Amino acid sequence: MQTKQFAALRRMQQLRRDHCIITSESFVDRVLPRRDRNAHKGDFGRVLIVAGSVGYTGAPVLAANAALRTGAGLIFVGVPEAVYPIVAQKLDEPMVFPLPCDEAGRLDARAIPELERRLAGCDACLVGPGLGRSPAMLDVVAAILNCASCPVILDADGINCLEGNIHVLGQAKAPVILTPHDGEFRRLGGEPASELRYESAKNLAQTWGVTVLLKGHRTLIVGPERVYLNPTGNPGMATGGSGDVLAGILLALLGQGLAPTEAAAAAAWLHGSVGDYCAEAWGEYGMTPTDMIACLPYFLK
Repeated sequence: MQTKQFAALRRMQQLRRDHCIITSESFVDRVLPRRDRNAHKGDFGRVLIVAGSVGYTGAPVLAANAALRTGAGLIFVGVPEAVYPIVAQKLDEPMVFPLPCDEAGRLDARAIPELERRLAGCDACLVGPGLGRSPAMLDVVAAILNCASCPVILDADGINCLEGNIHVLGQAKAPVILTPHDGEFRRLGGEPASELRYESAKNLAQTWGVTVLLKGHRTLIVGPERVYLNPTGNPGMATGGSGDVLAGILLALLGQGLAPTEAAAAAAWLHGSVGDYCAEAWGEYGMTPTDMIACLPYFLK
C-alpha cells in the first residue's frame, strides 16, 4: 500500500511540475469561440468523418450527431459503400457519401483518391470509429496523414492499425490527436498502468509531436507542451458508442478553430459533464451514448 501511495504522490508531483491544468467549466467557456451574428455555416467548420463497416454502422452515426450537436457547420461522412444505405438513412443533416470497400465491407485502398479530394476543403478530420481492422487500413491512414492540411483525429481502428507501424505518425503534415483507451494505448507502445500512465503518454506526445487524449477514470490530455487532467465522467459512460461521441465532440471543436490540445481538453470535459448529467437523470445503468448527444446543448449555451 505504501508503495502505491508513494507512486501516486510522485505522479502528482510530476503533474504539478509540468503545470497540469484541471479542466473546468470556466476553462471550456474561455476556449469556446464566440459566434459572430453575421456568420454562416462555412464559418463553423467543414469536417470529415471516415468511419463504419459492416456490423459497425452506429459508430459514424454517433460521431456525426455528436459533431452536429457541438456546432460543426458542415459534416461529411465517408463510409464503405456496403453500409452507405444504412448510414445515409440514419443521418439527415450530415452529408454521407460511399467509399470503395472490400468483400467484407471494410474500407480499402481504392478510397484514398476520393478521401484526398475531400480533405482539401476540410478544417478537421476524424478517422477510425467502426472501420474494422483490414490490410488496407494502414494505407488509408498513412495517405490521410500525408495529405491533410487540417488536424486529424485517429480513434479506435485508426489507432489500431498503427500497432507496429507507429512511424507513420512521422508522415503527418498537420496536427494529430490520438484518443486511445488503455488497450489501444498499449498497442501504441504505451503503458497504461497507473504508476506509468502519465510518463508514458508524455513520451508518446513528445516523441511524435502529437496530442494524446488517454481515456479512462480521470482522462489525461497530454500535448507536446501542455498537460490537462479531466475530473468529469462516471462508469455509466463505459459502454459501446461513448468513445464515438467523444470523437465527434472533439472533431467539431477542432473544426471551429480550437488548438488541438485545448480542443481535446474541452472535449473531454464536455463529454464527462454530459455523462454526469445523464447519470443523474437516468442512472449509470440506464444512460446511453444517444442520451449524451441529446443533452450536449445544455452545456453549450
